[in-house]
Amino acid sequence: MSSYKPARLLLWWAAVLLQLLPAASALARDLPDFTRLVEQVRPAVVNISTVSGRQTDAAGQSEDRDGQQPPGGVPFDDLLRKFFEDRGGDGIPPVPRESLGSGFIISPDGYILTNRHVVKGADKIVVRLSDRREFRAKLVGMDKPSDIALLKIDASNLPVVRMGDSDRLKVGEWVLAIGSPFGFEHSVTAGIVSAKGRTLPHENYVPFIQTDVAINPGNSGGPLFNLDGQVVGVNSQIFSRTGGYMGLSFAIPSNTAMQVAEQIKTKGRVSRGWLGVYIQDVTGELAESFGLDKPRGALVARVLPGSPAEKAGIRVGDVIVTYQGHAVEQSSALPPMVGATPVGAEARVTVIRDRKTVPLTVTIRELPRTITASESRPPARQKLNQRIGLAVVDPDTAQRKALELGDYGVVVKRVEADSPAGDAGIQAGDGIVMMHGAKVKDARQFDRLVAGLPAGKVVSVLVHRASGPLFVTLKVPAG
Repeated sequence: MSSYKPARLLLWWAAVLLQLLPAASALARDLPDFTRLVEQVRPAVVNISTVSGRQTDAAGQSEDRDGQQPPGGVPFDDLLRKFFEDRGGDGIPPVPRESLGSGFIISPDGYILTNRHVVKGADKIVVRLSDRREFRAKLVGMDKPSDIALLKIDASNLPVVRMGDSDRLKVGEWVLAIGSPFGFEHSVTAGIVSAKGRTLPHENYVPFIQTDVAINPGNSGGPLFNLDGQVVGVNSQIFSRTGGYMGLSFAIPSNTAMQVAEQIKTKGRVSRGWLGVYIQDVTGELAESFGLDKPRGALVARVLPGSPAEKAGIRVGDVIVTYQGHAVEQSSALPPMVGATPVGAEARVTVIRDRKTVPLTVTIRELPRTITASESRPPARQKLNQRIGLAVVDPDTAQRKALELGDYGVVVKRVEADSPAGDAGIQAGDGIVMMHGAKVKDARQFDRLVAGLPAGKVVSVLVHRASGPLFVTLKVPAG
């Protein structure tokens, strides 16, 4: 085995480094330089400070005026939080609450966009421009489902942002945020788009943009820019175990934000399209039972009486696969599409029904504030169905109302361990409304339906729970 002399070894490494330099230089050229972009857009970004006279309760929890608490419950306790929810200690006397946030100017005459949770409940809102001028802001209006608020200051000839088309944003694209994290005004952070169309708990009408841009308290309401200097999102939420940035940030798409802002400005409130269905994702087993080539679409678990969906002929068990020509890959994609549809407009919907493609046209109505359920009929007997391992009874009036069963359905009284029903996740107290595509009228007819189920096959079962309707799959015994 030969060995290199020190001089020859040095020359060899030098040659290797010379070969690598062009590649490193090209990589450096491909990385974005944000300096000119920041100089162009920073003047239109503002700092927002608020003062509120709201008090905290004995547990130190700030009370929201509409009764809404921060998202909670496993697995989201202390994970997903809107910024600025005050958490004072026990025994502290009530004092005015101050908070900081961000926003951006969308018109030269002083209209400013920010998050609702930044200004919610504020008695005083102060906007500070990049040139240090301060203005007392008026709250024009705000919208809870989208977390958007529109402010107005008395000024003119203000610098404004350029709004971009968030629908054209691509995963992997560079984006930049400007805001006031922890009060450090006009801080700039950058990253890439991690995902699009994210649905977060209690946020059905916003297809969030997920990024890895560093966002912290104070960034809320600030703009998310693309490399062309256009606003493509409004920074709104983070996913965190500590309350600080952990690599997951969420922004409201600019198209959604501007639709909301325009309605607030022109009508004083926001109206959303309404279809009138309860939907769920299609699992692999459900796709098999409904004859789909793969899991896709939004499975209709309930059609509300008198709703646009019912009038258009949409049925329970239909799988909505397209809406207005756009593919519905997951159920979470449908509500933002419907919500953005103008009230009174006709929408083209394609459903899979009985393994066939059915085109339908729905006239979209406005999302109502309250939806009532129907009720009916008295109870019956309880008998164990040996084939699938559960006992059902006819529901009484209270059960029909609680489970929103309408004129159909039975209530599960008992589920055998290690039974097909138990394996399917059916629980005592569930209402069973449909089995293998057939509506369940009462306990007697339920037994007949079970007797006619195809042996060894997977069938779908529609259950109603207190949390809402849900399709599950049940494997029928082969024997």
